[in-house]
Amino acid sequence: MADPSSYRPTPGEIPTQPGVYRFIDPSGRVVYVGKAKSLRSRLNSYFSSVNQLPPKTYAMVHTADRVEWTVVGSELEAIQLEYTWIKQHTPRFNVMYRDDKSYPYLAVTMNEKYPRVQVMRGDKRKGVKYFGPFHPAKAIRETVDTMLRVFPVRSCSAGVFKRAEASGRPCLLGYIDKCAAPCVGSISAEDHRKLAEEFVEVMAGRPEKHIRRIEQQMKDAVAELRYEDAARHRDDLEALRRVFERNAVVLPEETEADIFAVAGDELEAAVQVFHIRQGRIRGQRGWVSEKVEDIDDAGLIEQLLLQVYGDMPDAERIPREVLVPVLPEDHEEISAWLSQMRGARVSLRVPQRGDKAALLGTVAENAEQALRLHKARRSSDLTTRSAALRELQEHLELPEPLLRVECFDVSHTGGTNVVASMVVLEDGLPKKKDYRRFSVRGAAARDDTSAMRDVITRRFSRYIKDLEKAENPVPESGPEEQSQADPTVKESTAVDREAAKFAYPPSLVVVDGGKPQVSAARAALDELGLNDMPVAGLAKRLEEVWLPDDDFPLVLPRTSEALYMLQRIRDEAHRFAIAYHRTARSKQMTHSALDDVPGLGPKKRAALVEHFGSVAHLTRATPEQVAEVPGIGLASAEKILTHLHREEA
Repeated sequence: MADPSSYRPTPGEIPTQPGVYRFIDPSGRVVYVGKAKSLRSRLNSYFSSVNQLPPKTYAMVHTADRVEWTVVGSELEAIQLEYTWIKQHTPRFNVMYRDDKSYPYLAVTMNEKYPRVQVMRGDKRKGVKYFGPFHPAKAIRETVDTMLRVFPVRSCSAGVFKRAEASGRPCLLGYIDKCAAPCVGSISAEDHRKLAEEFVEVMAGRPEKHIRRIEQQMKDAVAELRYEDAARHRDDLEALRRVFERNAVVLPEETEADIFAVAGDELEAAVQVFHIRQGRIRGQRGWVSEKVEDIDDAGLIEQLLLQVYGDMPDAERIPREVLVPVLPEDHEEISAWLSQMRGARVSLRVPQRGDKAALLGTVAENAEQALRLHKARRSSDLTTRSAALRELQEHLELPEPLLRVECFDVSHTGGTNVVASMVVLEDGLPKKKDYRRFSVRGAAARDDTSAMRDVITRRFSRYIKDLEKAENPVPESGPEEQSQADPTVKESTAVDREAAKFAYPPSLVVVDGGKPQVSAARAALDELGLNDMPVAGLAKRLEEVWLPDDDFPLVLPRTSEALYMLQRIRDEAHRFAIAYHRTARSKQMTHSALDDVPGLGPKKRAALVEHFGSVAHLTRATPEQVAEVPGIGLASAEKILTHLHREEA
């Protein structure tokens, strides 16, 4: 039996959205399928207290050796997908949906003279419209009860209908207006069928026309002061909206499609495909593959379609539609190839709106979740991290192990609001308390290389000072001297100890960029006397590694763990720099010329703006007019106007 702790996902890996999860045994068989409103909360309940689980659940988590999940858009979609996969996989630990009873559906018998609304199980019959599945069966009764308020279609059995027809008296539902009573001629067969067609239209997810009609009836009743009728129409409107929300369907029954989505970065790509048959999700597949060449999403989709359908032994499994996030360059040829294999036309397209576009978004979200999960597990694996650090050390020919790596990135908009970031990896893991942000001003902000040189100089000048403090700490006073000593001595010593921790030198300095940025960083370190500190750069376009003394870049294998680690720290530095840049830019947008006037506090600035309406109006005022503002003297007014006029010039 497997130990559940050996395959337990970390809480951060599991999404909080609704979805369906599967426990799978070592042979690849699905042993349990379940749904959850929050996947994270539900899956954590299986692993938090294993010994306190019920016997069946205890056996299930020890039989499985991994758990997978699929994110969906709503709880209703989770119910439908759970039902589909239980029928498909027949998991040994599932009881629901696997007994001798088939799943309950809401059916409308359009093949009868007087269509009837009822619950049906078993094989589907010709001429009957089905909606569902529903769980529990109580949900069908609630839906029927609500819908009959608005569309009073017959729901009685054939025996009850014949007895009422013979006696000329309707049943109870006819008396309480939940049946139009066709049995006694209260409604004609044609009108009753039209009522049933409207019922079917709403249950199929097209209630808009009927909602607008009831809204107009409600307004007309209010205008004619028929408030009781207006209240009844209001209740019908709310009932109709509730039913529509409860019974929303993803796709029509005749839909047959494969929906693909891709999420990737420069090194890897995660692919997800949902197989839609009869409007239901019948299966899901997913892959995470290494990119062996520089390829865009269109190229990935083309290779994916050729692999998936080229190896398919049964061409009849190719659906009528193949939906993708972006069309391949040779999409017409691929569509013709698929059509030839299937023996019928296959539509290859990108859905733009509607249910299919929404479902494509769900598939894309699953692809992103799969990529994040793969990256999280890869980066948290101690063996993988150690291998990546050793591999990077060997490629860069460094004598010491890479215990600490610092990466720098510069961010700006057209040379304005220039900022930089420093992020840190220790033992291959982020050390966020050592992250630093830099604001670059003056001549250093003229270009990326000058900014990089300035940041490296500032960071390692501080390192040298911290190192000197750590080597020459302020001595603590003895017991007798303590009362006469400076009370800040102890505090200074604590600060010095913290500085000593940060004085731990990096084993490698990484910069985001190519040869110019690497040369700037190397020059800054040499000026500080840190000639032995290694420097490398990662150029984003081709993921090339640049070293200071080399004329050509070092190209690491695309599947290299070392390249993956460099990419991860570079991307983290870029994210941290962008976040700081956005903050700096937003502050500049709210900056006022009055902020730079010496001696002018926030209250006086606010009073000036309130009095004149804007800084432009204030600039055109005379010193005497400015002095009329409470708290502003004539001398201060002249100083304010002088500053504003100088700023304009």
